[in-house]
Amino acid sequence: MRGPLTAAGLLLAGALLALSVAWSVPGPAVAQDAGLSPTLANIKRTHTVRLGYREASPPFSFLDQANRPIGYSLELCEAIVEEIGVEVDDANLKVEYVKVTSDDRIQAVTENKIDLECGSTTANAERAKLVAFSPLMFVAGTKLMVPKASTISAPTDLKGKTVVVTKGTTNEQAMHAIDKKFSLGLNIVTSPDHEQSYQMLVDGKADAFATDDILLYGLIARHKAQGQFKVTGEYLSYDPYGIMFRKGEPQLTAVVDRAFRKLGSNRDLIPLYNKWFVGRLPTGEKLGVSISPQLEEAFKVLDDTQGTSN
Repeated sequence: MRGPLTAAGLLLAGALLALSVAWSVPGPAVAQDAGLSPTLANIKRTHTVRLGYREASPPFSFLDQANRPIGYSLELCEAIVEEIGVEVDDANLKVEYVKVTSDDRIQAVTENKIDLECGSTTANAERAKLVAFSPLMFVAGTKLMVPKASTISAPTDLKGKTVVVTKGTTNEQAMHAIDKKFSLGLNIVTSPDHEQSYQMLVDGKADAFATDDILLYGLIARHKAQGQFKVTGEYLSYDPYGIMFRKGEPQLTAVVDRAFRKLGSNRDLIPLYNKWFVGRLPTGEKLGVSISPQLEEAFKVLDDTQGTSN
């Protein structure tokens, strides 16, 4: 479903990939007898890990028919929870699910409302000043969802149009940059979450919905709207995803990194990807989005059996 990236896109995505992996490199190991970092100490005290989830970001983080949080990102977070259990010597940690939105997710981490943010969050340099990120788990890019009959296929086709974006996303920044670059005179409107952004397009209140391509495909599949909407245009940004957690805790960073490396070394990452992106979802949809070459390469880097080391 996703077209090939351009050469420039591959270079940019590769650069972002390298940044994301670099942010995940743990600091000096913290000895057990030196005590636990603040987040890990609180988890040990409460016997609970708080996972931030999104309600409408399939297949990363969304609700099943019983309104339970599920998704690719949540499975990755569950692996991190297991590794946290090893670190704090508690194999029976409880999980508390806390709903977050694109607008409040970073604040939820920095204000200690959640321990791990398990959604569809882009890891970039600006955000890395506030929070920490896991190794790369996905590479997406901003594209446009438009009605099937729409003639919009490039940024210049948007001149004078209304574009909806989800508040607090990198896609919002990307569309403002595109608007300025091409002097489009866009009417950029925001909504609180992806589901409401999609609904604005359904209701004819916007000419296009701009967000990460994989999320657009997920929404179309979830609403069985293949005959109603299409994803169009070139990538308007490149966005590497990561699990978000509190910055300045080398011990926590090491735990997260270790969880990813165990998944990489056990060859679990690609089957996990295929479960959520290629196979049929528990809610019945099927995205059929094969793994990208750059993400497959990032997963190989996490395989310690291939000669990499912590």
